[in-house]
Amino acid sequence: MKITISKENYLKTIAEAEAEGETVIAATLARWLKVSAPAVTMAIRRLKRDDLIRVDREGQITLTRGGRAIANRLLNRHHLIERMLTEIFGMEWYKVHDEAEQLEHAVSSDFESRLRERLGDAGVCPHGNRVGEDTPNDRRRRGLKRLDEGELEERLAVVNVFERDRRLLERLDKLHVRPGAALRIMAANHGSLTVDVDGQTVQIERPMAERVWVKPMTASTSR
Repeated sequence: MKITISKENYLKTIAEAEAEGETVIAATLARWLKVSAPAVTMAIRRLKRDDLIRVDREGQITLTRGGRAIANRLLNRHHLIERMLTEIFGMEWYKVHDEAEQLEHAVSSDFESRLRERLGDAGVCPHGNRVGEDTPNDRRRRGLKRLDEGELEERLAVVNVFERDRRLLERLDKLHVRPGAALRIMAANHGSLTVDVDGQTVQIERPMAERVWVKPMTASTSR
């Protein structure tokens, strides 16, 4: 069985969408990968043939043991490459996801081992995300919540942000909303939040705030 870059991308995307709490169906993959419905249909057919995914009667897609192993390998490589680009090469945090998307397919097992020796397995990526599965329910069990769920005058620390949207990351960076930043919600309405970010007042639209996970400053900020 030949594992192509396309197959790797589909398998990793299934795992990532599951980690965001989504039920994965064909339309989910079309939206996440920005590809056509016919392209997804063909990809699903190939992945089922290779016993990498299962599709139930309702169309929900799940990874088989073999598919999960491939997805986890890609997620681990992606995580290490993002950390390499920031921790070793000093690349801006909002750029590294796109770079890692390309490099993760070309990294050899030997180079991956060297990265793991250099960086270790315990760290988070530049976006504050853990490697592997970390669903919204997992985050809530650790005391995290979305920024849009914060209370007025509540002091919060940014823990992690959704990393698959480059435009979102660039906008957050301009607002100084990045992992580790200290926030205080000053006002809230239906469309946006007024937030003090390390002493600067900014407006954050609610769809953006929904992609930012925070923790009260009075609690432990460990992930």
